[in-house]
Amino acid sequence: MKPMAHNAFRDVLLYPNSLLAIQPAGVSFPVTYKKSWDDGFGARGWKLDATIGDPQIIASTRETGERINTSVFVHDILDHFLSGFGVSGHRSEAMALIQLSKRTQSDPSPDYGQMVREDIMRGSVNGESLATFLPEQLVSMLPADANMNDKEAMSFLMHTIGEQRLCEMLVARFFDLGRTGEQHATDSWSALGLNPQDRTAMGLSLQELLESIDREAEEVGVDKLEGRITLSHKDATFYPSQ
Repeated sequence: MKPMAHNAFRDVLLYPNSLLAIQPAGVSFPVTYKKSWDDGFGARGWKLDATIGDPQIIASTRETGERINTSVFVHDILDHFLSGFGVSGHRSEAMALIQLSKRTQSDPSPDYGQMVREDIMRGSVNGESLATFLPEQLVSMLPADANMNDKEAMSFLMHTIGEQRLCEMLVARFFDLGRTGEQHATDSWSALGLNPQDRTAMGLSLQELLESIDREAEEVGVDKLEGRITLSHKDATFYPSQ
């Protein structure tokens, strides 16, 4: 495993057994559903228990996007948690989106571009400092003796090279960071006894399971539901807590 870098890499074998268990039937991890989460968003949906308490994580349902046939919840499980990346943070998301692209053949460019426009261009980097996130070429453009905050630094860069060029360089940075996680993800899956070649099928199995349990929870109107998902290369199963 690679060492921790900017809090983005995780050693999956060091996850507490309460959050991830390797079993003969596959890997097992706890999940929680709430009709409304008391986390500032109030969203209905599911969270990995490993993500509860992270202010950046919003509950998600079975809904998928137009480009991708699996939900954000599946992305959190496969592309972040089991791949050994932090559950939040721009660097973690950069790497997780590369994993998403590998199992869905989706292009991460739109998501990278959205994060650049909505966050990075405004000087907001989650998970590390702006100085460590930016490529060296951009850092070298900043005046060494200037006392600027992150928002002012990005404004300086925008006026120096132009908004379009800055955006292009930041999207390229996301791609570079994303690719640095490929071996770590492969190592993480192997350590868990999973085959990265099965990730597409596993994603579809998880989505099929989520369609079933999320629809039932919504129709019944349950306020809270806790349980564990067991995932193998063949199928995904949900076991409610007793």
